[in-house]
Amino acid sequence: MKRIRKAVLPVAGLGTRFLPATKSIPKEMLTVVDRPVIQHVVDDAREAGIEHFIFVTGRGKAVIEDHFDIAYELDRTLQERGKVKEFEALKADLPQAGQTSFTRQQAPLGLGHAVWCAREIVGDEPFAVILPDMLSRGAMRQMLDAYDRHGGNIIAVEEVPEDQTHQYGIVATGQDHGQTFEITGMVEKPKPGTAPSNLIISGRYILQPEVFGVLAAQETGAGGEIQLTDAMKKLMGSQPFFGMRYEGRTYDTGTKLGFLTANVAYALDRQDLAEPFRAELRKLLGER
Repeated sequence: MKRIRKAVLPVAGLGTRFLPATKSIPKEMLTVVDRPVIQHVVDDAREAGIEHFIFVTGRGKAVIEDHFDIAYELDRTLQERGKVKEFEALKADLPQAGQTSFTRQQAPLGLGHAVWCAREIVGDEPFAVILPDMLSRGAMRQMLDAYDRHGGNIIAVEEVPEDQTHQYGIVATGQDHGQTFEITGMVEKPKPGTAPSNLIISGRYILQPEVFGVLAAQETGAGGEIQLTDAMKKLMGSQPFFGMRYEGRTYDTGTKLGFLTANVAYALDRQDLAEPFRAELRKLLGER
């Protein structure tokens, strides 16, 4: 069984929910504490063992490529001013040469199309797909562990209240294996009261390369876009799919509430910030 070395990160979205902030700054570059959202996502995947990051970008997203490159002027300035800590932090964030690739999604045709755009870079091997809006610490490590146990295709899932299932892609469950279970079906944003479970697809996937052939022939679905969920449903006829219940909390930084919550949670996890930040929160909450 081939191990998972590559991850596809679709970062071509316009970020309209954060306008005007995202008029000139990609939503993936908005910061959670002092690191861009996309850096948090890459860090988590790299710690899990992902070696090659494939960014599917669009117009106006060149700053993401710059972020994962060396900034010679900044490096030199930090060294000249003796800012060793800052210089070492920048070096630690950079993937090694050959560990990042960038390709363009030239039209907004959906998540399935974005994944298909990475086909030549991924090649004939299983790979991960990571939605950069979703911050889930440790999720990719749990995904890779599930893949080591089952192989096939793995989808990270989380529970939501029944009255929210119509907002998400939902999986139907088969044989249960504890943290993982067999997926017997999927539906994108089911009508209220019709969802097969309350387990949502939460932005982390491990897929076999055969999905590219399905996507190549995939017709447009909901919203006039090529949906990854539709392609996975077709692939289910010939390959096993497993759901993995993520043990942790996901922060959807694509929403204002999720973004603000992530900033609070990540700040409270920092030794240098936790206590003074907690004191400031108490002051603010006491004023309400």
